[in-house]
Amino acid sequence: QVQLVESGGGLVQPGGSLRLSCAVSGLTFSNYAMSWHRQAPGKERELVAHIINTGSKTNYADSVKGRFAISRDNAKDTVYLQMNNLKQEDTAVYYCYARTPGPGYWGQGTQVTVSS
Repeated sequence: QVQLVESGGGLVQPGGSLRLSCAVSGLTFSNYAMSWHRQAPGKERELVAHIINTGSKTNYADSVKGRFAISRDNAKDTVYLQMNNLKQEDTAVYYCYARTPGPGYWGQGTQVTVSS
């Protein structure tokens, strides 16, 4: 059974930082690209960052470039999202996604709230 479990969300002030983690089990993690997505209330889910299976290539949404960094540890079957200089508009539920053949797998999400 494939499981993706996110952690690290919470309440942070504007300008602050958070580090999200997504622990993956039930598949060969190092074979697959991973990505982080987010969904704010009343909005569609959007891609935030993507990393290939080796970790050597990453891509980001324009809105987070220079502030967020995606990384992975294939020895720990975990993908991370370091979020710096957070803004109120970053408030959303953040999901990790395993890009396997077919529909892929989603985590349950972790809430990030940026507010003073």
